[in-house]
Amino acid sequence: MKVVVDLDRCTGHGICESIAEDVFEVGDDGIVVIHDSERPESDRDRMQQAVTQCPVSALRLAD
Repeated sequence: MKVVVDLDRCTGHGICESIAEDVFEVGDDGIVVIHDSERPESDRDRMQQAVTQCPVSALRLAD
């Protein structure tokens, strides 16, 4: 599973970072960086939570 961000939609709210700070990092410029976007299946619930909590729907999961 891979976590993907649409940078045209991302506004840097940082909710994803609060859910998984080891995966997402919002820089001072408000742009999210995904560290190790290839995630193990055991991380699916947490990544799905980040996707559904994003207020601008900038994140998605790809299998």
